[in-house]
Amino acid sequence: MATLCFTKPHHVSANNNHCSSIFLCCFLLSLISNAASSYMFSDEKRDDLFPEILRDEAVTRLNDLGKVSDADGYLERTFMSPASVRAASLIREWMEDAGLRTWVDLMGNVHGRVEGMNASAGALLIGSHSDTVVDAGIFDGSLGIISAISALKALKSAGKLGKLKRPVEVIAFSDEEGVRFQSTFLGSAAVAGVLPATVLQISDKSRVTVQDALKENNIDIAEENLLQLKYNPASIWGYVEVHIEQGPVLEWVGFPLGVVKGIAGQTRLKVTVRGSQGHAGTVPMAMRQDPMAATAELIVLLESLCKHPKDYLSVHSHCDGSTLESLSNSLVCTVGEISTWPSASNVIPGQVTFTIDLRAIDDKGREAILYELSNRMYQLCESRSVSCNIERKHDANAVMCDSELSSQLKSAAYGALKMMTRESKHEVPVMMSGAGHDAMAMSHLTKVRSPLVELAFYRTFLQVLWLFSIKHYKIDAKAFFTVGINALFAISSDCA
Repeated sequence: MATLCFTKPHHVSANNNHCSSIFLCCFLLSLISNAASSYMFSDEKRDDLFPEILRDEAVTRLNDLGKVSDADGYLERTFMSPASVRAASLIREWMEDAGLRTWVDLMGNVHGRVEGMNASAGALLIGSHSDTVVDAGIFDGSLGIISAISALKALKSAGKLGKLKRPVEVIAFSDEEGVRFQSTFLGSAAVAGVLPATVLQISDKSRVTVQDALKENNIDIAEENLLQLKYNPASIWGYVEVHIEQGPVLEWVGFPLGVVKGIAGQTRLKVTVRGSQGHAGTVPMAMRQDPMAATAELIVLLESLCKHPKDYLSVHSHCDGSTLESLSNSLVCTVGEISTWPSASNVIPGQVTFTIDLRAIDDKGREAILYELSNRMYQLCESRSVSCNIERKHDANAVMCDSELSSQLKSAAYGALKMMTRESKHEVPVMMSGAGHDAMAMSHLTKVRSPLVELAFYRTFLQVLWLFSIKHYKIDAKAFFTVGINALFAISSDCA
């Protein structure tokens, strides 16, 4: 399994935008050609790389899909919303234009598939999500879908789509963000067979359930047939996801390429602090039990612990040196929501509620941090004479990358950089993916059988390659083409 990620800052020029698109589409085109076909592109065939499909059309489609929104002035598409349904219809149309057989499953995922010459062989799945967060960027999710469709359309134009040696399937997952129902990976978790049937009864803010939202769009699903969506692991050769980095790290270090070692584990907490509500002018400071002041101190505690975990985790935390080092390099903590009651300017709040999002690449270290944080939060609240309730709302374990493939990716990334810049750079950075992707849910497909069987037959890798724009490098589109292709050949040559 592989997740290919790309960073596209807002200030990159339109010309580089087109170059970046052509690079990514060629990357996938080469992967498909190498993993599922004997048809391969070489430096001598650069004129046959269909820039009108992989560059011009791909960029146009990204922009077109970015305009499909439920909101005016910003991008928002949530699970089964009107804009989400329109986007699914558009994606399905593009899949069919690429020569794929299409269908929509019971969770609203859009599938496009070509069987190739051997329909019974393990399929290469390529996917990402079509839903968005509120005020989203146009590349989040859409990039992985459109680049895959474009790569397959190029193969169709070359007359090679029917000559693939294994099936290739593109999936546009209906929900990854979890904005509407506060439950992530609805689409990919259903395909992976790890979506609980009870999720169908979760309600949004308007008290519409997941099941109701699907029925409103003529998809009739019941708990008993949810498992029908699950793919048989024996039918899957691998899963690839192209995704943007969603962060500033690669730009900050000045590298267009990097390799990450895994997707961070994540825990979400809901913290409720209760005190004594009172009048802002009549309750003396010394007599207050103010949950807002306590919350402010709790948030500062969280920030300090996450910036300096070694200072807080004692020898009794059962964390060894490598875990502490991992936490120092990967731990991030965020308070994204906060609300008060009664939320009036002249009233001491009676209750404050806030969220904590905590992520780290080391699951053992993440648990140690959570234990230490909870203890210190309870102690702080007790010292301020307020109560504190901590609810654990979400957990996802880290997904580690294959070390052998990581080495290959680093070597290929370094070689690509050298070709692009004609310079020898420092070692390619190794990073973690702090953002969760559908690859996390899809990785469960490899755990159905024993490790020996997986190793022998599926050869499924979970790996993340981060791609950055070429704004720092003066190279033409054809050179960028060739670099992408050669890098992918080096990376994917051991995956067939």
